[in-house]
Amino acid sequence: MKRNFLMGAAALASLATLSACGGGNNAQAPAATETEAAAPVETPAAADTPAAAAADGAKLEYASFTGDAAAGEKVFAACRTCHVFDEGVNRVGPSLHKVVGRSAGSVAGFSYSDANKNSGITWTPQVLFEYLKDPKAYVPGTKMAFPGVKDDQKRADLVAYLEAQSK
Repeated sequence: MKRNFLMGAAALASLATLSACGGGNNAQAPAATETEAAAPVETPAAADTPAAAAADGAKLEYASFTGDAAAGEKVFAACRTCHVFDEGVNRVGPSLHKVVGRSAGSVAGFSYSDANKNSGITWTPQVLFEYLKDPKAYVPGTKMAFPGVKDDQKRADLVAYLEAQSK
């Protein structure tokens, strides 16, 4: 930290010197001393991660993540307002009892949007992974107001938790 402070102070001193000279092109900045030299920047090798693949335009696959159900339970805290896992208990959203493998729009007693009811979706882990990123974009017309889980790893953890609850 002291080194960063000294580097910053040296940079300010150089700027002040240049300003005092009128900032003209003829003024030469003093050569950096060994203590002022910037630390070399390490460039990591291209990451072989699902997120790196997505940045290259590839479709993210849920299976390429290691989902952590315990971490997913924490992510699910935001879902508890509208959903429970109790069979036949609907709240603002339908029961998530055995959601993995179930057809969309099929929980008795819940009033689904036509978009959801007629989507033909089966809630596989991959579909849940994609849907939970942005529900309204995945099923335009859905009543689900949740904006989604943008963080890929947190979403994978959430799907792992949903899978664990569906057994």
